[in-house]
Amino acid sequence: MSEGTEGERHWLWGVLLRITIAFAVLALVTHTLVRPFVIPSGSMEPTLMTGDRVFAQVVGVDGDDLERGDVVVFGHGETWDAARIDETHPVKDVLRYAGDLLGAGPSHTAHTVKRVIGLPGETVTCCDDEGRVLVDGKPIAEPYVKNDLAFGGCDERVSQRCFPEITVPDGSYLVLGDNRANSSDSVAGCRGQVEGDCATARFVRADQVVGTLGWRWWPLPPGGAERS
Repeated sequence: MSEGTEGERHWLWGVLLRITIAFAVLALVTHTLVRPFVIPSGSMEPTLMTGDRVFAQVVGVDGDDLERGDVVVFGHGETWDAARIDETHPVKDVLRYAGDLLGAGPSHTAHTVKRVIGLPGETVTCCDDEGRVLVDGKPIAEPYVKNDLAFGGCDERVSQRCFPEITVPDGSYLVLGDNRANSSDSVAGCRGQVEGDCATARFVRADQVVGTLGWRWWPLPPGGAERS
């Protein structure tokens, strides 16, 4: 074997080793410290705009100990209840497995960003006479909501802002988008109702929470997601 061939092989192994280390570091960071996401829709406007690049904090986040006002990223499949996305195309499936490992790019998990409003065991309803969301019968301040549904009362004239009293199950959270007029959130199927149980309400389980959203790094200037 010539010295040139041996040198080229040594160089190639060095490159492969560096790439492997880089991917390993990326996987470690995204699964234990912070994880990058792109905001896919306008449901959290104006706090987060479509296309914003953000980091979700993973380290120190306990899905069982969230607070009202936290902006969370949670994972799911094609629906909130599904555990993962089923990919039938073999090449795309391999790419999704790579995304599962690296914590970036396409994966078998879809991610949604919403704000925690109802904690486990609490009852949430809308609205009082001023159109405010009530938690355990008390209105909450929501300065981050800039684009809400029109409100004309929840008695004789029921608006789409209204929804009946919903009790949050243990180990779960009720989440809403800051852009209430355009958000597929926990109560999207309940709006316009004021009586009875809302069978279409959906919740985020603690074990679905990937992290809390606290930093937008693009576009510049960077900033944080308002908490309350």
